Amino acid sequence: MQLLFLLGCFATTYAQHKIITGTISDSKGALPGVTIQIKNKSAATLSDYKGNYQIAAASNDTLVFSFIGYRSLSIAVAQQTILNVLLKEDATTLKEVLINAGYYSVKESERSGSIAKVASKDIEQLPISNPIAAMQGRMAGVNITQASGMPGGNFSIQIRGINSIRAEGNEPFYIVDGVPFSSQSLGNDALTGGIMPGTTSPLNSINPADIASIEVLKDADATAIYGSRGANGVVLITTKKGKSSETRYNIQSAATIGQVAQKMKLLNTSQYLDMRREAFANDGISTYPVNAYDLNGTWDPNRYTDWQKVLIGGTAHIQTVQASVSGGSANTQFLLSGNYRKETTVFPGEADFQRGALHHTVSHQSTDGKFNLSLTTNYVADRNSLPGKDLTGSAYTLAPNAPALYDAEAKLNWEEGSFSNPLAFLNGSYLTKTNNLISNAQIGYKLGAGFELKSSLGFNSLNLSEIKTLPSTIYNPTYGIGPEASTLYVNESKVNSWIIEPQLSWTRNTDHWKWNALIGTTFQSQKSQQLVQSGTGFSRNNLINNLAAASFIEVLSHGETTYNYNAIFARLNSIFHEKYILNLTGRRDGSSRFGPGNRFANFGAIGTAWLFAKEALFEDTFLSFGKLRASYGTSGNDQIGDYQYLDNYTITGGQYNGTVGISPTRLYNPDFGWETNRKLETALELGFFQDRINLTAAWYRNRSSNQLVGIPFPGTTGFTSLNSNLNATVQNTGFELELHTQNFQSKNFKWSTNFNINLAQNKLISFPDLESSTYSNSLVIGRSLRIKKAYEYTGIDPQTGAYTYKDFNNDGLLTATDDRELVLDLTPKYYGGLNNQLSYKNWTVDFLFQFVKQQAYNYLYTNAMAGTMVNQPVDVLNHFPDNGSTAEIQQYTTGQNATLTQAYYRYYDSNAAVSDASFIRLKSAGIAYSIPTAWAKYFSAKLYLQGQNLLTFTHYKGADPENHSAFFLPPLRQFTLGMQLSF
Repeated sequence: MQLLFLLGCFATTYAQHKIITGTISDSKGALPGVTIQIKNKSAATLSDYKGNYQIAAASNDTLVFSFIGYRSLSIAVAQQTILNVLLKEDATTLKEVLINAGYYSVKESERSGSIAKVASKDIEQLPISNPIAAMQGRMAGVNITQASGMPGGNFSIQIRGINSIRAEGNEPFYIVDGVPFSSQSLGNDALTGGIMPGTTSPLNSINPADIASIEVLKDADATAIYGSRGANGVVLITTKKGKSSETRYNIQSAATIGQVAQKMKLLNTSQYLDMRREAFANDGISTYPVNAYDLNGTWDPNRYTDWQKVLIGGTAHIQTVQASVSGGSANTQFLLSGNYRKETTVFPGEADFQRGALHHTVSHQSTDGKFNLSLTTNYVADRNSLPGKDLTGSAYTLAPNAPALYDAEAKLNWEEGSFSNPLAFLNGSYLTKTNNLISNAQIGYKLGAGFELKSSLGFNSLNLSEIKTLPSTIYNPTYGIGPEASTLYVNESKVNSWIIEPQLSWTRNTDHWKWNALIGTTFQSQKSQQLVQSGTGFSRNNLINNLAAASFIEVLSHGETTYNYNAIFARLNSIFHEKYILNLTGRRDGSSRFGPGNRFANFGAIGTAWLFAKEALFEDTFLSFGKLRASYGTSGNDQIGDYQYLDNYTITGGQYNGTVGISPTRLYNPDFGWETNRKLETALELGFFQDRINLTAAWYRNRSSNQLVGIPFPGTTGFTSLNSNLNATVQNTGFELELHTQNFQSKNFKWSTNFNINLAQNKLISFPDLESSTYSNSLVIGRSLRIKKAYEYTGIDPQTGAYTYKDFNNDGLLTATDDRELVLDLTPKYYGGLNNQLSYKNWTVDFLFQFVKQQAYNYLYTNAMAGTMVNQPVDVLNHFPDNGSTAEIQQYTTGQNATLTQAYYRYYDSNAAVSDASFIRLKSAGIAYSIPTAWAKYFSAKLYLQGQNLLTFTHYKGADPENHSAFFLPPLRQFTLGMQLSF
């Protein structure tokens, strides 16, 4: 009887449930990924890619439909079995979006720290190889500069200014899926010199198409939980994850073409030869010397070649293919994707950059929700084959009547030894291969009573193989140089690191309070190895790629370092009445980079926020959101390199009695300790008219002290400096403004705008005994770290035709120590971006303007002296005596006039070589069309056209105001045609 009773009850209960089905859509069509949950119950499901859903519910249940960016909708089931739902967009729900803060996530409305974010939708259609490029112009307080348009080139990133006097001490801390990623390049200057500024960026080995979001932590409240690693900000890169849905297949393919956006206006042959003739006449030379090939009849005086078109005027082609499969149930989700990218250059030849990427993630949660596990793996392999030299400098400087590059037999033309053919460097090569593996496992278990025990286990392996060849065929044959002078450079470097971070979190909610607590510890170890060698002297050039075939082998660098790091961290967050927020974070760090007595340091921060719009005073007003927040705290910096506090010795390379010697290069300093950065911020966040207008204004002040620098020593000690902490302080202050507006929103048309600007000031506020230090020629108290001490240009002497400068001490002499008193500030005054997004039915238009207010070195800083055998910008036509003392350029000379030559060398060290480099750039613009659902019932598709670096408005005197270099390729103008297909 009992058994029959139980079966009857079960049957009755089961009969009360029925299957509810339907389709969820918005004004544009089906909505996938909508959460359908039975109110006050754990049962839930998601809509599929067609917007369809299915869930078992009882007649007395209520279904709640929710999706980010849309108003939640509750519908009673009653007798219905089919429920089709139309969701309406709601800007206010965007405040509920979760922001990744590293060890925890926080609602946008409840964060007390400063965090900027770029989502995948802003990344996936850009033709970029480095994820940092996606951040340009989109984040307040984040200044990014592209150093070169070369494939694999580097980017400079500064988060709220420069904190350290050491240039290498200003890199932010990168984390990819919870795993620290070293931003220090494994490349070597001996190999990349002349090819690209600096070394190759390791961030090129992260596939942008796999990124779900990039968050940048800026203030103390956000960064203090990372302690010593957060002094220069933290960049969190999160890759894409699988979702609960039917198995989905996605394919994206794109083709990109790129060209140099703007040419320099250079002299034509007639103008150039007139300049040369006048220079010789000014120097009193009537018979042209034998090496004046451009004038003495060796080269055709009627020939003209646009060398910019020939050497850097090609078209770079980029092909990318991305494919993925994803899906899963409510408990287990997966994603597997692969990517291939090939990018060529604008130079002559067959150089290219190729990259293959594999991304995999799987997540699982037990049915009771207590146990969760996720595993993410990213593997990227790239191959970068570049010319042995960036030809940009040659394109700007070759005489316009220089000979053809090839002779009648299609061989390199040397014009009987009178021509140094720039394409000779194509006989050399540069090849780098990189393999990067990032893997992370996260495991957690909910213990009950709000406690959860979890741990993150990560591993990163980065390997680089770099080869550069300089065969004898790159030299003019008249020099008689053979393979005995051919040189091979080889660099083999790798970094392996692991990290384990056990954590215990606690959450408790009451009627008036929300409590969140976190405590954890970090164990990290990193091992780096590098071997750089050169080989010279080969019997034949076809053996140049074999180091063993070299007659002389030299070890340029060989080292192995181990970096160990340990920390304990904690966070306590409380929210009272959903409007008063207090956030406390702390961390104790230990680093092997310091002496035994200084390895540990404490860092912490306090953040507060007041959601004042929830006060009764602001109810039923146009103010829909209002938050006042502030934070103060400390973080540190140990970016000094390994073993810097120890006595260091270097192999001399010479021998004595058959024994290789060593020489001391660094003195022991056990007191060597941490740099400390104290950060203060206050901010106001406002939302008006149901968050159709959102405004954030923030003021910050960061002070970095206890600077890790080299303190100068007298030469009698045998050492130039001692690595130590100096009581110098660097201050960054700034004002950030962000404005997000929904300008127009209807059923078919939407228009939104995002604007950000940062007004920043960098200042050295203290430096004891600066004038007696080696920094006295490059730093000034009260001024920026990025200054230039310069001569003050005063015009052209009408008697000599030479540049003149102010004699500050009136001693009748011009000296670098006494008369370079003018201080020029090269720090950007402000920078930011303006982004607009418009959509009409299935069409979407997006464009981003980037702007920077700054001064920088102009073409006069790197140009050769006007009158020498080097082509010049047309600006040099404004010269003395034709335009008198108001001319911009002094009297032409071939270098034989000592007065003019000396004045020229002071010129590029004067304020005349620095000018306005401000610019407004249409950084990106795109148009996309989504195929209507009615046309494609079983798949979704989108076609798009996207452009990069389309227009630049500037008064800059040079090729490009962003990288302001006359030797390296500027960022390219690119056009991309792509397609996304999902089924």
